[in-house]
Amino acid sequence: MTIDLDAVHDTLAPMAKTIRLVVSDIDGTLVGPDKQLSPATISAAQALQRAGIALCLVSSRSAPGVAPFVSALHLQTPYAALNGGMVLSAKGDILSSLTLSASACSAACDMLDVHHVDAWLFRGHDWLVRDPAAPYVGREQRAVKLTPKVVPDFKPYYDGVGKIMGSSSDYPLLERLEIEIGAMLKGEASVHRSSNYYLDITHRDANKGYAARALAKQLGIDMSEVACIGDMSNDVPMLKIAGLGIAMGNASEEIRAQAHVSTGRNDADGWAQAMQEYVLPRAPSPNASSRGETQNEEPSL
Repeated sequence: MTIDLDAVHDTLAPMAKTIRLVVSDIDGTLVGPDKQLSPATISAAQALQRAGIALCLVSSRSAPGVAPFVSALHLQTPYAALNGGMVLSAKGDILSSLTLSASACSAACDMLDVHHVDAWLFRGHDWLVRDPAAPYVGREQRAVKLTPKVVPDFKPYYDGVGKIMGSSSDYPLLERLEIEIGAMLKGEASVHRSSNYYLDITHRDANKGYAARALAKQLGIDMSEVACIGDMSNDVPMLKIAGLGIAMGNASEEIRAQAHVSTGRNDADGWAQAMQEYVLPRAPSPNASSRGETQNEEPSL
């Protein structure tokens, strides 16, 4: 079935003229392929602060994987981990947490095992794996600076799981499982790829749209004055509800259709470009109230 991407884009609400909060994805968005913050990104984040625009981070990463970026950018705002399944204060205190049912965990892990996709569990601040030598474990460990806990069997740990992650180099398989597991666990879980090689399974309400709303609520800001920026299918729930949705240049055409505008790639300071071109010009005026004065304009690519 062919999807009319122009029609999808045309359904978006008009872009906000005032932005008070940016909710940003991390991998593929805030950081480059080297998983580092570039000088341009750091400078743009500082410019947001000077302009009175708050910045909150949201990621499929576990909380310990997000915290270093909160610290590096000197943020004093809450952040969300596990695709929104966990919302934390800037100090790392858990403000809210959504977990999968034990039956959903069992069904999802069984499906991943059948297709030989390596599964990981995230419970609280712990990352559980069965095979520490599996292809993507070392990569993830280097990226998030977190050592996994090795367990022989996941069954004793199904209670309290915030996220199941499947990792595989078979990208088409993960794309198919995104649909199949999503259908199997409809009403129980949210299933999205956070990269070509990672499939995330979280509580049905644990998505980045939920996270963006929760973070905005913590700061007393209406979603109509929130800009969201991301690059993957798990970012779509927040792009669709943002006052200003921004897709990275490295995002697929399907993802870009869900955003008001597109920016440069994450390997070419696309995040900093987006802040300079789309967000900072929409900084609130000193005399504007936080609600009720936002005007909108038509989206354009």
